[in-house]
Amino acid sequence: MVFRTDLAIESKGLEHLRQKTEQKGEKAGRELPGIRTEQELFASGIAVTRIRILDGEGRLLTGKPEGNYITIEVEDLLQEPEERKRTAARCLAKELERLIPYHDRLKVLVIGLGNPLVTPDALGPKTLEQVTVTRHIFMMTGKPQVLRAACVSALAPGVTASTGMETAELIRQAVELVKPDVVLAVDALAARDVKRISTTIQICDTGISPGAGTGNLRKDLTRKRLGVPVVAVGVPTVIDSKTLVFDTLGEFIKEEQEALKKLEQLEEPLTVTVTDIGRVVEDFAEILSRGINIALCPGIYSS
Repeated sequence: MVFRTDLAIESKGLEHLRQKTEQKGEKAGRELPGIRTEQELFASGIAVTRIRILDGEGRLLTGKPEGNYITIEVEDLLQEPEERKRTAARCLAKELERLIPYHDRLKVLVIGLGNPLVTPDALGPKTLEQVTVTRHIFMMTGKPQVLRAACVSALAPGVTASTGMETAELIRQAVELVKPDVVLAVDALAARDVKRISTTIQICDTGISPGAGTGNLRKDLTRKRLGVPVVAVGVPTVIDSKTLVFDTLGEFIKEEQEALKKLEQLEEPLTVTVTDIGRVVEDFAEILSRGINIALCPGIYSS
């Protein structure tokens, strides 16, 4: 049985990299075949793990394409929301700048993936509501010399069940229209550990599959498909029910392989979430939008 996760840090062979550094600025690295890793404590309660998958060996170990995967872990977000959210947004902005370096002619298309009517899948559209869009200003007046901001456009393409159109095709048409340097996609993800639903952000430069979090996979969004680099930002909002059952009862199961076989045979697997998912989505939408605004419009938003 393969436990489902969209997070590189939860991939098989990388679980032992969960140790955190204890002092601000301290870094720790460990080498695995085809993989390079680095850990850093950004601030109290916020840790960053950077994973670079270098080749086929690393791809086999993790099940992820070659590229960069950055995990931001935020402790006690629901207990200390305001201060922790602001700090987490600054951390996100710093990591985004590694993958999308700002320059005066930068053009970015921000995509809010997901279904706004389904709470665990609404992260993308809710984040997009708070992202600062500037392309219309550039089109009307040209780039103001005093405005230190990227040319930002945005699209919430909805889901195929609502539009009748393939999400990837809509985005490809938008790319042809605005000709961005990079696409920045925001979406809900699935986690292996339920605790990550209120603590984790993942950034990667390998693209994303719309619907990954809810298990309704569509055509992927990658550089190959869209013709421009794709950076994805995601937050786990759901977990597979079989994973949850096995983890909860694991210590009481005597015949582990038999239990796994029974779970694998379930005909109607469920995707589940936490009871306060509405608040989790609202909090992370605020964090993601604030971090994106700082990274793409540094002249408007201070870090």
